[in-house]
Amino acid sequence: MPKKKKIIVLLLLSVMLLLQTIAPVSASTWNLTGDTNVHDPAYIVENGTGTHWVFSTGSGIQVLYSTDGKNYQRSLPIFKEKPAWWSNYVPNQAGLDVWAPDIFYYNGTYYLYYAISTFGSKVSAIGLVTTNSISGGIWKDQGLVMYSNDASNYNAIDPNVTQDEKGNLWMVFGSWSNGIYITAINKDTMKPTGNSYRIATKSGGIEAPNLVYNRDTGYYYLFVSIGKCCSGLDSTYKVAVGRSKSVLGPFYDKNGVDMKNGGATVIDSGNVAWIGPGGQDVNGTSVIVRHAYSAAENGAPKLLISDLYWDADGWPYYN
Repeated sequence: MPKKKKIIVLLLLSVMLLLQTIAPVSASTWNLTGDTNVHDPAYIVENGTGTHWVFSTGSGIQVLYSTDGKNYQRSLPIFKEKPAWWSNYVPNQAGLDVWAPDIFYYNGTYYLYYAISTFGSKVSAIGLVTTNSISGGIWKDQGLVMYSNDASNYNAIDPNVTQDEKGNLWMVFGSWSNGIYITAINKDTMKPTGNSYRIATKSGGIEAPNLVYNRDTGYYYLFVSIGKCCSGLDSTYKVAVGRSKSVLGPFYDKNGVDMKNGGATVIDSGNVAWIGPGGQDVNGTSVIVRHAYSAAENGAPKLLISDLYWDADGWPYYN
């Protein structure tokens, strides 16, 4: 090979290696385009239409949609005006600011749970809206699901509803020093019935619980975000997990530490391109959605979607 051509080839290889270092690319991470600005995404594929929907933190609950799951556009928010009941439970809630929605399909209806609060406060509430057709865009306000205040043991934010192996419904919720809680959900009202139980704590921050049952492994998996969110490139968010044979726990990490005692196995701590991944949502057992802060866009929160895998020991991972 001529010397000049050899030098060009070496330069090209060096550039390729540099690009891999700056912006790691994974075969399991989807190549997304369009409008992907989100915080705390909740993801679902609508029955019948096959449309991919993402609901996220923001004014009125922000909504993205895609026909192929890769190219996203922004739709109208869920709320155009503030429901009157919000002010009864969170008087200082700002305008239409809504946090961390969760979408759950059950018996022909889509249940969209969400939280209202103020930063660093336990004066919070979880609400619910429903529809039979996301594409139709007509949502019905189902009012209050649960609330908390300064005297509460928990913080009523970050809801996530799941179905256990026997068909029973549960909601996990909560954050930070008060930890993550679980409560049973009534199938008729789709709201809590009975007591709430703490299943995870973590000094330095824990929130965004997502509870998943994997029939292949026989375990319930509690995905959480640990660390500090919402600080752009200074965020320390990480996606972590523990598992249990019972929906009520105890949930243990890979080292056998109970999540009630601070246990949590980190499965995504980000990289030089994507800082502070978290606010995750697991769809089924094969797709995980989360936000991360883009180093290339000065810390803008972006949507990331990856295929989710399970190793030989029954632990989740993605690349």
